[in-house]
Amino acid sequence: MDKGKAFRALHETTFIIPNPWDVGTAKLLAHLGFKALATTSAGFAFSHGLPDGGVPFNVVIQHCKEIVAATDLPVSADLEHGKGDSADSAAETIFAAEKAGLAGCSIEDSTGDPKNPVYDFSLAVERVAAAAEAARSFSRDFVFTARAENFLVGRPDLDDTIRRLQAFEKAGADVLYAPALPDVETVRAVCSAVSKPVNVLVRPGFAVDALRDAGAKRLSLGSKLTTAAFGAVRNAAREMLDKGTFEFSKAEMPFIELQKLFAGGSKA
Repeated sequence: MDKGKAFRALHETTFIIPNPWDVGTAKLLAHLGFKALATTSAGFAFSHGLPDGGVPFNVVIQHCKEIVAATDLPVSADLEHGKGDSADSAAETIFAAEKAGLAGCSIEDSTGDPKNPVYDFSLAVERVAAAAEAARSFSRDFVFTARAENFLVGRPDLDDTIRRLQAFEKAGADVLYAPALPDVETVRAVCSAVSKPVNVLVRPGFAVDALRDAGAKRLSLGSKLTTAAFGAVRNAAREMLDKGTFEFSKAEMPFIELQKLFAGGSKA
């Protein structure tokens, strides 16, 4: 199966793509019936006791290979701003992603520099153009997502975000993504400004039907499953330390279900 082709076809509808942070959660989410998975840079980093952005690129790629091998589903990767700042490094990122067996990946226009958090417009577009050209060079389909990070890095400039996404579309990106949009009307404004599929990072208050009506095609969770899991552990610890009780275990996934799911180590 051409996983890239299958992944691209999903964007003809509106679908949820959850973000596992390890092999176990990848297998669980595949088992539960999702049609594709996406890695989470923050979730993977947190699971290793590191901050988002603190994992070397080669370690991220190895993690991607492990997630790809865990299931038969298409996997897209959150590769942050890639191997480096240049347009050439953006292309090299795509080549590494395809070699890892991924069906697609995203590259950000963020720099990692708090003083200058996003790349200058021209460089951002050059990076997307180089990445898109690399994605089109493969014999199999590969879905490249270009991200405009303004809202995520504390620059809620909708006009500049749309300007960037429109330029990324013209530069050849397959999917467009502006994480941390605050409400459905902003999602609608972004979706109506471009013609390529738009990925939306979900948040409390969002719902699939409303996002579908606004024009969104792909709904991702980012690190939300990871932070929910950490929240559950924190709440359990507080209950034990503060109350001396263990009621948190009532919400657990039964041991026998996990044992059955992971028995034999086969793909989910």
